Amino acid sequence: MSASSTNTATTPTAGTPAATVTHPAAFPWSGLIIIASAIFLTVTTEFLPTGLLPDMARELTVSPSQIGFLVTVFAGTVVLSTAPLTILTRKYSRKRLVVVVMLVLAFGTGLAAIAPSYEILLLARVIGGLAHGLFWAVVGAYAGHLVPKHQLGRAIAITSAGGTTAFVLGIPVGTMLGHAVGWRLAFAIVGVAVVGIAALVVKFLPPVVHLEHLRTGEIPLPLRKDRSIRGVALICVIIIVMMLGQFTFYTYIAPYLIAVSGFPGGQIGLLLLAYGLGGAVGLALSAVIGARYPRGGLIGSVVLVVLSVLTLTLFSTNQVVVVVAFICWGTFFGGVPALLQVRMLQVASARIRDAASASFATAFNIAIACGALIGGTLIDRVGIAVLPWVELMFLVAALGIMVMAEFVRSRSRSGA
Repeated sequence: MSASSTNTATTPTAGTPAATVTHPAAFPWSGLIIIASAIFLTVTTEFLPTGLLPDMARELTVSPSQIGFLVTVFAGTVVLSTAPLTILTRKYSRKRLVVVVMLVLAFGTGLAAIAPSYEILLLARVIGGLAHGLFWAVVGAYAGHLVPKHQLGRAIAITSAGGTTAFVLGIPVGTMLGHAVGWRLAFAIVGVAVVGIAALVVKFLPPVVHLEHLRTGEIPLPLRKDRSIRGVALICVIIIVMMLGQFTFYTYIAPYLIAVSGFPGGQIGLLLLAYGLGGAVGLALSAVIGARYPRGGLIGSVVLVVLSVLTLTLFSTNQVVVVVAFICWGTFFGGVPALLQVRMLQVASARIRDAASASFATAFNIAIACGALIGGTLIDRVGIAVLPWVELMFLVAALGIMVMAEFVRSRSRSGA
């Protein structure tokens, strides 16, 4: 993408009346697709243990909950490291950071593939988590730097397709590959693919201007005093509550489908593929619904997820109903992360967009870490059948928060 193909918008900078920040005249398809591809592999890496959980537990002679704990460790590392690493690297080139974190992620994934013990595997997940958190802080805001604000919904739908495709293809194919030739080879292949995408980032991803410059004599405002910070915090709370439920159950979906619904282990990859294909449909719908009804579309999607999980739970031994409900769950949940991310970038002011993206990633990974931990604890102490009920509890709580927030917003607008 050449410099001659851009139009310009003015942004003030120190020492001059205005500096020039460029946005592509044409929609930046290549850059967004590269970002989506990178997201595809990072999400596949994070959740690959969920599909291979029984195989990994068997080879390493540990319990399924200990393998689920690998997801907790990965996400917990993201939670603890994202904010400080984002601050430390704030002035560095976004494009270079994407390359560096992907190479570190590839190293962690490769180490997991050859890990001789459970402890080394934990170390590999920590390394992957360090890269993953900074990756999301940078990439989460990258689309916002590539396009003007009115194109955010379209751009986020494209980049979010990477995460959805990970559930459609990455995790299911990794699961089936792991069943066929071993989970270690599945991790190794993903690690090599991460290196390949890093090379494409170097070649094709456009660099961006991510720092907001101040006018001469202007004093920088602390982030905590930015007016949009309350909206960002509210979205983070909604993410944590909602995703706690999702990952308490979904992290252990493979053993649930085997133990409760009676599916053979060899069919789990196909079921995850069906779930992911439903998610792709949901993501496509979210691009349309989210543009017209950004708030109502999110609330409606969560209501439909609740109904799907409830149906799966009530008819958990009827395999036909389980399959239909599982696909519906994937479909209705597929667009939820994209709708939340669009809302986050719309609410956040330009000056805190990177911080908002870091908060988005941190909130998600708090939920992933705690959800996997809660799920594993419940399996050991109560039994796996309780997990969908816990998800429903959290989802209903998240719905309550969203409805209450909309009620307060509408009253403040009407002056009541």
